[in-house]
Amino acid sequence: MSWRDPWSELEALRRDLERALGLEPGGRTSTPRVAFLPGRAARAYPLTNVSEDADNIYVQALAPGLDTDKLELTVQGNTLTISGVKTGNTDVKPEDVHRSERAAGRFVRSIELPGAVESDQIKARYVNGLLLITMPRAASARPKQVQVTIG
Repeated sequence: MSWRDPWSELEALRRDLERALGLEPGGRTSTPRVAFLPGRAARAYPLTNVSEDADNIYVQALAPGLDTDKLELTVQGNTLTISGVKTGNTDVKPEDVHRSERAAGRFVRSIELPGAVESDQIKARYVNGLLLITMPRAASARPKQVQVTIG
């Protein structure tokens, strides 16, 4: 009868459980793929820049290949949600593809805005794969200059 090391058996069991539960070594959960970008550090789609001035909030979303007929913008509170469909290359048969890094399909991205906006006055343009959104600030969210009297 051979002697078995119970600690090595427990270590093997731990590794099997981590793999089955999608955990990385050490017990951290692995990052789920939430975007079209491959890999563990995938970012949300579309990639965005948010900026502002005294009157407007601007969002630039890098989103090549969008089907603009299926693009939707919604604002609820201080959250902008961009959803739509990213089209793929339908001219190529799947068996003829050697590498595919530009995935296609439905997407949804919610972005927290730095203030309230007038949702009925939002303007959006789609130019060369860039979605440009201009949102006028709500009157209550615009900076107000207060005159201070000394004395």
